[in-house]
Amino acid sequence: MADNNTLLDKVLSLEGKFKSLQEQLSSPEAMADMKKYVQLNKDYKELEPIIKAGKEYEKMVEDLSAAKDILVNEKDEELREMARMEIAEIEPKIPEMEQQIRLLLIPADPDDGKNAMVEIRGGTGGDEAAIFAGDLFRMYQHFAERRGWKLEVTDQAPGTSGGFKQIVFKLSGNDGVYGVMKYESGVHRVQRVPQTETQGRIQTSAASVAVFPEAGEFDVDLSWDDIRLDLFCASGPGGQGVNTTYSAVRLTHIPTGLVVQCQEERSQLKNKDRAFEELRTRLYNLEHQKYLDGIAAKRKTMVSTGDRSAKIRTYNYPQGRVTDHRINWSMYNLPVFMDGDIQECIDQLQIAENAERLKEAGE
Repeated sequence: MADNNTLLDKVLSLEGKFKSLQEQLSSPEAMADMKKYVQLNKDYKELEPIIKAGKEYEKMVEDLSAAKDILVNEKDEELREMARMEIAEIEPKIPEMEQQIRLLLIPADPDDGKNAMVEIRGGTGGDEAAIFAGDLFRMYQHFAERRGWKLEVTDQAPGTSGGFKQIVFKLSGNDGVYGVMKYESGVHRVQRVPQTETQGRIQTSAASVAVFPEAGEFDVDLSWDDIRLDLFCASGPGGQGVNTTYSAVRLTHIPTGLVVQCQEERSQLKNKDRAFEELRTRLYNLEHQKYLDGIAAKRKTMVSTGDRSAKIRTYNYPQGRVTDHRINWSMYNLPVFMDGDIQECIDQLQIAENAERLKEAGE
């Protein structure tokens, strides 16, 4: 019971802060300062599931104690039988609830709730790498459809034989897109007979995936005074207007040298807005990477560290197998996986990371 009390004490110690945030959020002062209001709301949403779980756990412990009292002190056999049934129902749930609260009490990645910006680049393997990058894009496209997310392409450079040398897109939804997609950062390797190969030999190619948390309006202080704007004619599919109007936008952040471009919309203004969003996100990611590097020093699994040079997954077509090397997980139904059914793999990665987080908290 000492552990029960310790967990409850930890939750109760946060209850005062939670009530204070509720009061501040409804105050005119907070509403007048939008940056402060956004931060308060973020803090509130982070605490809300902890407080809710704590109250549920407290009631569970009280109900269990009351049922045990009835079993000891009550002579009515019918009431004693009801108490036994209640104990049998509650007792198995207690350890699960304790584990859930322990996880909730460990600070999560502060950006898990954000939307995500994803960049896929064809790596080693020439044309086949670009084709594989296209396959990965379609895999994420189908996964986004399953999750009900919105996908918007920002920039793309098609490969000469299909696929993409590079493609950048934004994923947005209301269920913590970055917290799910962050596990996809790294090098993805494919083993198969390339479409461009006439001898039928198996070749190994690779594509890199980088996933960034989308920066909010108040996350980065970005001024147009620090940006050089270049306009050019868009290339690729889109009809006659593509090559005749200066609708494509390139933004260069002068202090850092970061360059982003967008040419997916016919409207120069829309491309400018999208490019600005991506630039803000990439600048934010420079700071976010320091946080990820700090995690990498503690977590052996490297599950969500954003190490984009690490080989994380192999897609073996002759064997119909996909293997995630971080957790030694394999699935022998590659066509289904490539069709966007990747949730099981992500679930296993999350379980592995949660185990690391609990271990880290106990050290």
